[in-house]
Amino acid sequence: MAIRDAGAPENSFPTIVASGPNAAHPHHDPTDRVLRRGDLVIVDLGACVEGYCSDMTRTLSVGAARGKAKEVFEAVFEAQRAQLRAVRANRALAGLDKVGRDVLAEYGFERYFCHSTGHGLGLEVHEPPRVSPSAPGRTSAGMVITIEPGVYIPGLGGARLEDDVVVRPGRGAILTRAPRVW
Repeated sequence: MAIRDAGAPENSFPTIVASGPNAAHPHHDPTDRVLRRGDLVIVDLGACVEGYCSDMTRTLSVGAARGKAKEVFEAVFEAQRAQLRAVRANRALAGLDKVGRDVLAEYGFERYFCHSTGHGLGLEVHEPPRVSPSAPGRTSAGMVITIEPGVYIPGLGGARLEDDVVVRPGRGAILTRAPRVW
């Protein structure tokens, strides 16, 4: 409803909401699970305006995040910040992916990052190029990509932050306006 109220006639894809242990699945299907204090909640949504798609993910916490859940969010936040700073024209796609994976490795979470860092965005919500460990090629000025590191720990849950970024020669420009912290 809020997407339409803001002027977007349609969503880019069905919204994903996953909480607690369900947030350990990057593309979780809805269930009747009730939110619990301490849960991390992943919300992934997008809108289409004039034919162009957006895609963003935020991780929220029910009450204050503590312990491992807080550490997971902080690791993902730091990984995404490093990757956002690294976006620029003529950057190797695999190298951009590695920036975030290296940060997650510092936290011991690298094995829990089970998808690519991002993808192209435009007339379709998922377009080439992929930003992944094996991605060939480089970024180019004007390209719009997502940066979305995530950590997904079975039994605990997960965290993902996703922003849309236009590649520029000096540094990428973040298009997403929603805050990344809770």
